Amino acid sequence: MPVTLNGQLVVAISSRALFDFEEENELFESTDDRAYMQLQLERVATPAKPGVAFSLVNKLLAFNGADAPRVEVVILSRNDPVSGMRVFRSAKHYGMAIQRGVFTRGQSPWRYLRPLSANLFLSTNEADVRSALECGVPAARVFPHSKRASDAHPNEVRIAFGGDAVLFSDEAERVVQRAGL
Repeated sequence: MPVTLNGQLVVAISSRALFDFEEENELFESTDDRAYMQLQLERVATPAKPGVAFSLVNKLLAFNGADAPRVEVVILSRNDPVSGMRVFRSAKHYGMAIQRGVFTRGQSPWRYLRPLSANLFLSTNEADVRSALECGVPAARVFPHSKRASDAHPNEVRIAFGGDAVLFSDEAERVVQRAGL
């Protein structure tokens, strides 16, 4: 029987939100992508440390039952395929059922959201979140303090929304944009 995503929440998440790749990212920003990929290759057998959204992803995956999965998490990352190997091995190490991912090697990932059937995109990269929102996919930026809040409430999923366009009309946002603020 073919796999279907009907009735599932599909959450696309950046690899840097799921795992702590800040040290590796500093190398990328200070040198080049070859040095970054070499470091990831050297560390491919070493599980990455949990990132800011790690606890949230575990909580979302806990909604899945043995018979009917309710949530699918897919990786959508600016990283390269070498880093992707480390991401998937890290997910397996932590017992996370993550099977799909796209690694764009520096390209903006927003154009893959629709083909992945993503209902939500989570990232630490503000520009990627804005691009996802502009193409009509709900998206949110995950902030570093999210990890502390999530760890403090291990049996709860807590998500905060900005009230301007999510809970209320987007009129205030349109006024701000017209005024150029």
